[in-house]
Formats: sequence, C-alpha cells, structure tokens
Amino acid sequence: MKDILINVNPSDTQVCIVENGELVEFWVERKNISRLVGNIYKGRVQNVLNGMEAAFVNIGLEKNAFLYSGDTLEYGEILKDVTDKKLHLRAGDNVLCQVTKEQFGSKGARLTMNVTLPGRSVVLMPQLDYVGVSRKITDEEKRRELSEFVNSIKPAGLGVILRTQSIDCTKEEIAEEINELVDKWNKIKQLNLTKPSGSLIYKEEGVAIRAVRDMLRDDVEHIVINDRHLLEDFKSAFASLDEKRPDLFVLYDGKEPLLKKYGLTRQISDLLKRKVTLANGGYLVIDRTEALTVIDVNTGRYVGEKNLEQTVFETNCIAAKEIARQLRVRNIGGIVIVDFIDMESSDHSQEVLDTLREALAMDRTKTTLLGMTPLGLVELTRKKTRSMLESVMLQPCPYCNGDSYVLSDEVMASKIKMYLNDVFACQDNKAVLVNVATGVFNKIFAYRLLEKECAGEWRDKRIYLTADEHLHIEKFEVKVLHGPIIDLPENAKMLY
Repeated sequence: MKDILINVNPSDTQVCIVENGELVEFWVERKNISRLVGNIYKGRVQNVLNGMEAAFVNIGLEKNAFLYSGDTLEYGEILKDVTDKKLHLRAGDNVLCQVTKEQFGSKGARLTMNVTLPGRSVVLMPQLDYVGVSRKITDEEKRRELSEFVNSIKPAGLGVILRTQSIDCTKEEIAEEINELVDKWNKIKQLNLTKPSGSLIYKEEGVAIRAVRDMLRDDVEHIVINDRHLLEDFKSAFASLDEKRPDLFVLYDGKEPLLKKYGLTRQISDLLKRKVTLANGGYLVIDRTEALTVIDVNTGRYVGEKNLEQTVFETNCIAAKEIARQLRVRNIGGIVIVDFIDMESSDHSQEVLDTLREALAMDRTKTTLLGMTPLGLVELTRKKTRSMLESVMLQPCPYCNGDSYVLSDEVMASKIKMYLNDVFACQDNKAVLVNVATGVFNKIFAYRLLEKECAGEWRDKRIYLTADEHLHIEKFEVKVLHGPIIDLPENAKMLY
C-alpha cells in the first residue's frame, strides 16, 4: 500500500509518494518560483518563422514563448502528420495556448494550442473530437465499455481521454467529472473573449492538488497533510471522494516534523548524492551532462558467494530495480545511458534487461527502453514532465563561477530547522546562536523561512542568527547559550 505525504513549509511544498516506507516519487514546489506548465494564456503572435516551423508568442512574460507548428491546430486536428507544416498564423493574431514546458535559461516556454484539462479519472481535450483510453487499462472489454459510455455522454466536438483511475470509478463519477471540466472550459472560452492579449486565462493547480489528482489510486491508504488549510482545500476539491473514504485525508499535527516522523529525511537528502548504495553493497554513480544522464553500476563491497559471473549478474539485477526508482524519485528526463557491469552470459544480459523493463513499467511517466548499444551500454528515454530535482534543490556554486552546484538556501534553511529541532528535543535549551553563510542568512529573513516554527514549537525559544561571509554555504554552526545573561556578537539578529 502507498501513502501520500504533503509537507507544507513557508518556502515550499513537498509531496512524497511512499511505498512500504520507501520513497518512490518526490515533488517540490518553491513558493517564490512561479510554475507555468499547465497554465492557459491568451497569447499574441509576435512573429512567424516559417523556416523554423515556429512562431514566437507574447503571453505576458519577459520572454516570448515558442509555438511549434506541430503543436498548432487546424480544423480540429493536430498538424503533426502533414507534409505542409507552414504555420497558418500571422503576427498580431491572438491564440489560446497552454504551456507544456517551462522557460529555461535563454529559452522561452513551449506552447501548444491543443489545450487539455486534467481531472482524476479523465482528461478533457476540448478542441479535438476524440475518445481515448489509457494504455495501462489492458482489459479489452473494459476499454470498450468505457469508450462507449463516454462517447454516449460527452458533448459533441469535445475529446476525452480516460485515465487509469477511471477503471475504479463509477459511471456517475466519470460523468460528473466530465461535466465539471466542460464547465471549466466554457469559463475559459468566455475569458478568452473578454481578456486582453497576454493575459493568464487559467492557472494550473499547485503541486499538492496536482499530485493527489494524478497519483491517487485505490492502493493509496492515506494522504497525510501537515497544514489544516490545505486539508480543507482537499476535502473541497475531492468532496465525493472524502464522503466515500472519510479516513483518506489525515491531518498531521505532531511536534516531530512530518517527513522525519516517516523516516524520509535521510532518503530525501540522499537524492542529491552522486553515489547511490545498493542493498547488497554495490553502488550506482549518477552523472548529469548537458545532453543526457549517465548511470554506472559497480559491485562495490559485494563479492558474492559463487563466482564472478553470478556476482555481477546479481548486482546488475538489483541495480536495474534501483535505477528505475531513481529515475522516478529524481524525475530524471531525456536520454539515459546505463553502463551495467559486463556479463559473459547472453541469458543473464537479457534477464537484466527484462528486470529493468519490468521496473520501468511501474513509472507513470512514459519511459522507452531502446535496448543495448554496440558498446554494451543500455539506452533509454524518459519523457520530461517537470523540472528535475537538482534544479529545485540546488543552485549554481558561487565559489567556482557556476561550474558546479551547491545546496540551495532553502534546503540549508530546512537542514538548520531539523538540527534545531534535535537540539531543543535533547536539551532544555531556551536560546541558541546559529552562524550561517550570508546568503542563507538573507534568505531566511527575507522570505521568513522559519516563521512557522517560531510561531509554533519554538515560540518559547530565543534563536539568534549571525551572517558569516567566510562560511561555506553548506555549513552552519550552532552554539547553545546558557545562563540569564547572554553575550551576543554585534551582528547577531533575533529570529523574528
């Protein structure tokens, strides 16, 4: 069984999908970073580049977004399989468009005119007349039944895709959700008529609602949330589900941090490490490059019991399962090259590939195993759906001009919070002095990253911070202050 844990902090919201105590998916959304994917805009075409089969569209952001000809619509059809890919758009045209990929570096966001509105059991495709069924629903009779039902109730001219979860929903629930999405689409169309060019027409839900909408299946036992207001939002957004399963949504109000309570703190910290230890003592090395991700498998301390071939085979099988988990939990997208340890037996090689393929099948995100290259490397691709974990939890290193990465200020604030919780739990301390890097100091006060704790479990504590420009960003020092009279440095500042 699975649990979904939602940890709300002043700086971010973290969503953990946990299977039998093991983290299998992890989402982070920073509150000071605006997410674009899923948003719908009334854009204005700035210029058309037929040589690139694309147009640049102003959607009200600093950078113009990018609309490729294959993502445009003509007479209710996607222009992906036609010979003539010339854009039937001109500068000045208004287009209703949805962001499919975040802006990155010098590149603007990528757009599509094929708007989709996702629900828990269905996805509405309001500009295409089409009914589809998730490939993960393999029962042909059930696929036919669902398709015929939706065809009989959906409004003419609108498309619907039945998601995997629809197999566990009643027809009434599916029909109700389709009606809700159609109402949402009608409001979007109305706003598109009245709003000026460059306006945001519809904003996609936050990470918590999206995660539950996309991940909730019957095998999810509990959704545990540490924020009462978000809990009420869930009960409102999933009212029918709350009535059916009143014990599904659980408020966590314990003193111990939610993720620490469930043993996930170290697992999350390990996600940023280059080296991943396997259960048998072997290990993976995961390296990111500009074009792809390379994963190397090593036997490490594992020496086996029989012979070298069997030792290598067992390590590769364990590694195959762990690689699939790491792709999910780190959200690694694009091209991935895996260098398994060389095996002499072709049967063993095929079994390792089958093990990897079986483990990848558990991934919601489309992953394609392309096979083995002539050099013996295994190649696969994984669809890019959202930012990789490193881009959210790391920042360019200020000491080497961005050639490498260090933990972000927000992550360091979280580490300080966990450390202080341990300090206050072990000793009857009333005051501490924390020395941190200047950037971390500024971010903690500017964004009030520890405000929730100061108003809650730390309300009877005195916490002072000092900024040290010579201290490495990933380091901090904590000094417990004793006695009624406290001697503080001149630059010490009390936390809120």
